[in-house]
Amino acid sequence: MKSYIISNSKSNPFLKTLYLQIFLFFLLIQIRSCFSSSPTPFIFPLKTQILRSPSKLQFQHNVSLIVSLTVGTPPQNVSMVLDTGSELSWLHCNQTTRDNQPDPTIFNPNQSTSYKPIPCFSPTCVNKTQDFPIPPSCDSDNLCHATLSYADASSSDGNLASDTFHLGSSGNISGLVFGCMDSIFSSNADEESKTTGLIGMNRGSLSFVSQMGFPKFSYCISGSDLSGLLLLGDSNVTWLTPLNYTPLVQISRPLPYFDRVAYTVQLQGIKVSGKLLPIPKSVLVPDHTGAGQTMVDSGTQFTFLLGPVYNILRREFLNQTAGVLRVLEDPNFVFQGAMDLCYRVPLGKIRLPNLPSVSLVFTGAEMVVSGDRVLYRVPGEIRGNDSVWCMSFGNSDLLGVEAYVIGHHHQQNVWMEFDLEKSRIGLAQVRCDLARQRFGVGL
Repeated sequence: MKSYIISNSKSNPFLKTLYLQIFLFFLLIQIRSCFSSSPTPFIFPLKTQILRSPSKLQFQHNVSLIVSLTVGTPPQNVSMVLDTGSELSWLHCNQTTRDNQPDPTIFNPNQSTSYKPIPCFSPTCVNKTQDFPIPPSCDSDNLCHATLSYADASSSDGNLASDTFHLGSSGNISGLVFGCMDSIFSSNADEESKTTGLIGMNRGSLSFVSQMGFPKFSYCISGSDLSGLLLLGDSNVTWLTPLNYTPLVQISRPLPYFDRVAYTVQLQGIKVSGKLLPIPKSVLVPDHTGAGQTMVDSGTQFTFLLGPVYNILRREFLNQTAGVLRVLEDPNFVFQGAMDLCYRVPLGKIRLPNLPSVSLVFTGAEMVVSGDRVLYRVPGEIRGNDSVWCMSFGNSDLLGVEAYVIGHHHQQNVWMEFDLEKSRIGLAQVRCDLARQRFGVGL
């Protein structure tokens, strides 16, 4: 048949044109298919580390999620805190080496041939920093200077720059903008120095995920060994439990207490052992100033609720644990400055008794916190022969924070998908240690 068509098409201009159009049509389909397919996802192991990283909340110590990457040419090893509540990724920079040996907690820009500082009058500095809490300025060399300030009085200063970020065997990302911070002020420099910096993952123009251009990213944190994985791109796996999605709340106009580039969802209610608490809907919605938004934040360990809601949850949990746990009667002890419901548990007790679960109900989705994760053992706190455990929900009013913050402690064993393209967050209960194994991710 092929030889007949070809031989006749040579003598028939109409057939020749027709077959050429058919050929071009299928060629175009193949080209579109190549370009429209999702990019290969990048997968990284996550690990937890106890440190005092610059925080939006006044933590004395914080368990953070850590991603290890290499940056620069030639590559330098860095470890960065994964933070969906921040925009600008930054590295602790220093232009000298200690005893001619590379410091794993410091990035040296002088040793990278691909490092480029960003001028203060560049489009990046002028147009893409509009959501920075503190507007950038010009330094004496006309470079774009950024200042980051946190609620615990820590801060960092440095210049915006770009360099190549190496994403393992999957590829390299050149020209990625970050903050090269040469001045970091903290009340605990020893723990601060355990990481090189922070990887900002919110919806701002200069966040890591926005610059990468991926339509979505996901992470999963194991509840057993606190390891996990970070996936940039679409998972495309058939074994994953179907996700329940909740839409992102977006307010276009600037409001003094509303973070427009945060992952804000609508908290509809809270349940304790399935019992819906009597919380007025009005206190769960941002007011005219933007106060009262609910943010999903991987850079914060615990969950914090506005005072009226926290008090309702505290009272119900206390009622449901009466006779089961012994309350710590110490009005002067408040864990993390915000958690004042604590219990005494005998040191020899291997397991906690069955405790009430707490469910955070969102529009279209629900996050269930099992009883064993509702309480958190306070490190190093001993009363007689008892350890001290506190409810892992805190009062954000005590921290001066006008928002609900969902921390990563309550995201354990939950597949968290951040869909930027469709402005939504997907949740599904999953064994994150098994998910890591299925993806072949080691630590």
